[in-house]
Amino acid sequence: MVLMRQEIGDVLRDFRQQKGRTLRQVAGDASVALGYLSEVERGQKEASSEILAAVADALDTPLSVIMGEVSERLAIVEGLAIPLAHRVPDTVPADLVSGFASELVS
Repeated sequence: MVLMRQEIGDVLRDFRQQKGRTLRQVAGDASVALGYLSEVERGQKEASSEILAAVADALDTPLSVIMGEVSERLAIVEGLAIPLAHRVPDTVPADLVSGFASELVS
């Protein structure tokens, strides 16, 4: 069984490490206890939406990007990975979708 808190923690850790930030730095910038953030990253604690927003802000990453990555990972684990073109509503012009998809690949 996949736990949402585990995926959220993994994504937060990945974004933090990609930005070269320490757990202490992010916890301080987000005004979150270091031990608590560590537990969130390890999937041991569920973070509130306020905590997630503060951590996302400390990482200079929109919360929607973080949660989008969580969603992608869950879809893969569940065997539901769907190509981007099939997830975009029909009302979005095709040239915007293809342009966006090519940016993701680069």
